[in-house]
Amino acid sequence: MNTRCTFIFALVTTLAAPLWAWDYTGHRMVNELALAALPADFPQFVRTPAQAERIAFLSGEPDRWRNNSDLPIKQYNSLDHYLDIEQLPDAGIDPLQVPDLRYVFVTQFASGRAAHPENFPAIDPAKNSDHTREWPGLLPWAITEYYGKLKSAFSYLKTFEQAGTREEIANAQANVIYLMGVMGHYVGDGAQPLHTTVHHNGWVGNNPHGYTKWPGLHSWIDGGFIAKAGIDTAQLLPRVTPTQPLDLTMRPDGRNPVFVATVNYIAAQNDLVEPLYALEQAGKFKAENIGKTTEGREFITGQLLKGGEMLSAIWLTAWRNATEDSYLAGQLAKRSAADSQP
Repeated sequence: MNTRCTFIFALVTTLAAPLWAWDYTGHRMVNELALAALPADFPQFVRTPAQAERIAFLSGEPDRWRNNSDLPIKQYNSLDHYLDIEQLPDAGIDPLQVPDLRYVFVTQFASGRAAHPENFPAIDPAKNSDHTREWPGLLPWAITEYYGKLKSAFSYLKTFEQAGTREEIANAQANVIYLMGVMGHYVGDGAQPLHTTVHHNGWVGNNPHGYTKWPGLHSWIDGGFIAKAGIDTAQLLPRVTPTQPLDLTMRPDGRNPVFVATVNYIAAQNDLVEPLYALEQAGKFKAENIGKTTEGREFITGQLLKGGEMLSAIWLTAWRNATEDSYLAGQLAKRSAADSQP
């Protein structure tokens, strides 16, 4: 049995999760599928059952932060889970040309919203204590920033592996595991089309096709359908394909290529919002139709696989493009020289 098959078997036998609400179970699946797609040259320490379990567990961490009632963390954290793409052109912004720096975008969007108030509904202050409703979400920036953090962690891990202590190496590995796991949540959010749209919890506004306005749609797609259909990682592992790194060719507009790839990934899922609503309208997600039709199941499993594929590609890109931390290497060299003095 080759390394990848062995690891897939280990995932099935050691990472079988209890049945939780999909907002955790589905995120676990995305992280597990991403792990299974990694090539053999990826660091082996992430493949041990204990570390793989931690990466899977950490997929739920950003949602756990949402249970905190403190307004500063609610505002900071909530906006990183989604991007309501339709709001961007309403503010005069091309969704595929957004700037890659978070606060440059925030300034641009605020200006665009102020210039086109007629395009945005009034905000009820009673439902906006955390002041998130003024914003479309910041998901692609969150993912790209975690990529940078992970790339940094791989850089100093590689440096500590050359001249660090056993404890420093272990701590650096733990940081890599943490960042891989938490990042997976946001990439998984991007795979759920309802995290990319103003129609995130029932169709809003003009509705010529009569799509559902049911406010429970999001939770049903996130949790109820997956649980009812009995979808799990073991069923999806045979469909995992070996991951490929992202294309880091520098762009003429100077934007970060990882950010651009992330925006394109999210935009592609936004293209599936109306097909998702059409499937719901046709009864493909109804509990009583599970087992009678495969269309709803295939839609959801396809999105989980897309999330795992994108996440694995980001992990691999961070690893392969992490160079030695030159500042840290210099400090370690000074320490070594001092230690060698009589």
